[in-house]
Amino acid sequence: MAQVQTSKERGEVLVAIMNDPADFAIAQERHWYRIPVNSAPKRWPPQWLAFYQTKAFAEEKYSVKYFARVHKIQTATRQELFPDEPKNEKSSRVYYQLMLEPLQNLPTPIVSQRWRRIVFIPTTWEKFTQASEINDLYDESPLEDRLWAELKPLLLLAERQYYLQVESQIFCLDFALFCRNGKLNIETDGDIWHSTRDRIDEDNLRDNFITTAGWHILRFNSSQINNQLIKYCIATIVKAINQFGGLDKTFTSNTLVHENLIRDRILQLDLFERHFKQEPEEVFLSSSKDTLAHYGKSGKATRPRKSINKTEQAELFEDMPKSTPRRKRKLGK
Repeated sequence: MAQVQTSKERGEVLVAIMNDPADFAIAQERHWYRIPVNSAPKRWPPQWLAFYQTKAFAEEKYSVKYFARVHKIQTATRQELFPDEPKNEKSSRVYYQLMLEPLQNLPTPIVSQRWRRIVFIPTTWEKFTQASEINDLYDESPLEDRLWAELKPLLLLAERQYYLQVESQIFCLDFALFCRNGKLNIETDGDIWHSTRDRIDEDNLRDNFITTAGWHILRFNSSQINNQLIKYCIATIVKAINQFGGLDKTFTSNTLVHENLIRDRILQLDLFERHFKQEPEEVFLSSSKDTLAHYGKSGKATRPRKSINKTEQAELFEDMPKSTPRRKRKLGK
């Protein structure tokens, strides 16, 4: 067995699949887990390993509950890992053997809202300790994170990094939204990655495959997400959801998305922006309900005040739908 040299740029947490109780027993009792060398994720090696349990685990299925610190990584063949196993075509396969400290339990499991294909999820310690569901873990791009940060509070429960097979092709969708009468694929296109000639051609072929499989595709570029996230991106997504009959009621009690929620959110953001551009003596109102009464077309306030306090910030957002709060788990690092 050969020890793997660790790099300075280590991934913090790797969520891996656990689909066999026998493998879980090895992790729990013998403190190691294996990953085929040719299947390891690009962000490698991890400091921590967590397990997404599949349907083989009954009541704990489709959730992340257990994790452990990785204290050493070495390579080994399957025959070295399982010397009592009869030789077969897999005996010479090479694996990373991750040596683990004792497993720990998350105070609250990180759940998946629907059954889905998951391979590996490299993520950060911060996201891991704050996640309430699987989609909170993904750490693919800042653009995706910005969009998800607005989708989730509005209860637009998309699936991130959703694997879709069309004929012989497998595609990874940035976001998948399931509606009563259709399916939406939402893509965030970074300016550099998606601007090359080869990438444009690939995106075109990909979109054609996915469209023929019955999906509707929305693409948003960096400028739209950074500068028009609510007014254009979220508003467009909401219109598309409603055109397809609302969200799949199997996974949410709110099928049609009320567009006045988007208008309220736009108004709140406008108020925040206006507040930070104002002089100290101008007022920032504590509730969007009071806006028309105190702001005219000029946007000036009618009563003086220096700043908004935390209580008023909470009041400003009291009408918005609430998602599961992101709570910092008290975990030993």
